[in-house]
Amino acid sequence: MPEGFHLERPLFAGALTSTFPQRFQEVFVDPSRDESLIFEILELKEEVGDDGSASWFLQDLASEQESEGCVAPGLCYRSTPAVIITAVGQMAISKGRQGREAQNVVRFRIFFPPANNEVNTDILISAYEPIHINPLSESATAVGAGAATPAELSGCVPMLEVFKLAVSTFKVNNWGLFGSV
Repeated sequence: MPEGFHLERPLFAGALTSTFPQRFQEVFVDPSRDESLIFEILELKEEVGDDGSASWFLQDLASEQESEGCVAPGLCYRSTPAVIITAVGQMAISKGRQGREAQNVVRFRIFFPPANNEVNTDILISAYEPIHINPLSESATAVGAGAATPAELSGCVPMLEVFKLAVSTFKVNNWGLFGSV
């Protein structure tokens, strides 16, 4: 990877950790590229099976963001001690409280790491990268409107590689974060 300075970062007071480039700040956003990396702890959706969880969360995410045109090509899963689920999609989404007239088109990736069966929690790691920035979006001021500049041309590691690194180094250091285990 051309960009150095990857750091292992503590998440949720060190109960979880993952590694990704230093350019992502404490809120895990690179404002110069309008990219983000988000780690979430969610209520377990027992009614959704492991093989359907990526699709369910994609639809839920699209609904929450009032997105348009949510797609999920190449859904896949594999078994390890627990099921790992990943999905990739693209949607039109507004920043903050901006309306549909300011929607950007973003590519997103989501990952469900293996969970301890005694924990009633889903963990979701998601990464967002812009494909097209709407001139009416507040992001246009920071990164410019129009087609997003590829990360490589900006001297940055592509978001796909950032996501792979964050996912491959993700670990739970303290299952107590989730209550009594």
